[in-house]
Amino acid sequence: MQIKFIGGFVLAGCAALWGADWLTHSGDPQRSGWQKDETALTKESVKGIQLLWKMKFDDNRQKALHSLTEPLIVGRAITDRGFKEIAFVAGSSDTLYAVDADLGKLLWKRQFGYSSETPQAQNSTWLCPGGLTATPVIPAPGDAASFASAGGGAFAVRSIYTLSSDGQLHRLNINNGEEVAPPIKFLPPNGKPYSLNLVNNVVYATTGQRCGGNPNGVWAAGLSDRSVASWHSNGGGVWGLAGAAIGTDGTVYAEVADGPWDPAKDIYSDTVVALTPKDLKLKDWYTPSNREWITKRDLDMNVTPVVFPYKGRDLLATSGKEGRFFLLDSKSLGGPNHRAPLYRTPLISNEEIDFAGRGTWGSLATYEDAKGTRWVYAPVWGPLHPDAKFPVTNGDAPAGSIVAFKVEDVNGKTVLTPAWVSRNLIIPAPPVVTNGMVFALSSGENVRQANENQGGLWSAQQRAQKSQGAILYALDAETGKELYSSGNSVASFTHFAGMALANGRIYFSTFDNTLYAFGIPIEH
Repeated sequence: MQIKFIGGFVLAGCAALWGADWLTHSGDPQRSGWQKDETALTKESVKGIQLLWKMKFDDNRQKALHSLTEPLIVGRAITDRGFKEIAFVAGSSDTLYAVDADLGKLLWKRQFGYSSETPQAQNSTWLCPGGLTATPVIPAPGDAASFASAGGGAFAVRSIYTLSSDGQLHRLNINNGEEVAPPIKFLPPNGKPYSLNLVNNVVYATTGQRCGGNPNGVWAAGLSDRSVASWHSNGGGVWGLAGAAIGTDGTVYAEVADGPWDPAKDIYSDTVVALTPKDLKLKDWYTPSNREWITKRDLDMNVTPVVFPYKGRDLLATSGKEGRFFLLDSKSLGGPNHRAPLYRTPLISNEEIDFAGRGTWGSLATYEDAKGTRWVYAPVWGPLHPDAKFPVTNGDAPAGSIVAFKVEDVNGKTVLTPAWVSRNLIIPAPPVVTNGMVFALSSGENVRQANENQGGLWSAQQRAQKSQGAILYALDAETGKELYSSGNSVASFTHFAGMALANGRIYFSTFDNTLYAFGIPIEH
């Protein structure tokens, strides 16, 4: 393991004084990507961001294009070594790491053994890498699932939940990595689960690509009674990088990608589904009216919806490779026929590009500014559609960009109004937002799938070799103007990775098994 400090600096502030957390992919169960408790990072301070430290986990073995998950942050952990801010990241070789976020120093690591009767998958591809793929989840303080010891209270030790490649859901003490309860047999082994979510003492997961021969769908584990429920799409995979999103009433939302489709026979693809909490019964669904054309062009619905409150109800924003964005009303996702959204944009991205490098991927972000305006931000791969019109642009963006919309009421209808397009970003990761700034990560990944010279598909190794270093940007949330760039500080690319933002720092991991921490330093 290699730890490197940059420039002889320590981090601004002290974990004992800070308390902002980033406990799940995109920061909260609704997958908003919005850090509401940030105070150190502002438009005035952002130009002072530096690379604070980076840590390479040499013992983690990459699985195809997968290496480390999105980091999670506990801002004020009470440990046997005092108050600490802890960063957690899971590795593809079934290891969970806990890092002292002030010092860039390993606190502990936990290696999960493979315990299933089904043999461990040996073949690793970029579609089905095997290993640990799901970002863990940490309960919020006060949640019944949060405490690793009985009694709760302000000084109780907290838990982190991690899903190993054998399908076992582990509950660990964040202080030392010890298991505090027997694992729950949650998913079949050798699958491809995406990020975990946790609400009301229930952990949720999603699966796609039928990896390991396992069904595509949404899964729920009740932590108090150790029950397991699942909903199978019987069609497409649930590909959204952030897994399932949870509404304010506990409804579970997921987006199903390509596959056969026949709602009369409970077969779903290119569809947004709403499921009941814990038992995962189908409540509602929405399928685009041009679904047959989408399927023919291989333009999957493949992101995690973002849920946000708007005028007394939950709205959902979602998208996919087609390059359109949808607003859905939680009270009725698609109207009486399940095919009519609240609003659908024209084409935003260019559908004529190689299907692996176009449209919207991963997940979205949203926040409400000081004036009460609701914003939605999305990562777009490839160029925009020639007919897409945004009032503010920040230069040509042929490789990708972050696009911004305002949620507005126009002529009695709630719509997504295009606001701005960012500078050029190479295959951008899902953005995060705080204090009037959007943090965007140009992943640097080469996502073309076809080997044009030799025919067939590129291997994961070939794709990795043709990728380049990631770049972190800070953008003005109202205009998309660049406020900060990390330049060439990062050596490797990210693959389907996200960022964590808390207490003046931005964290992300790269393919070469490195965890990066950027922030505002104070000199010794």
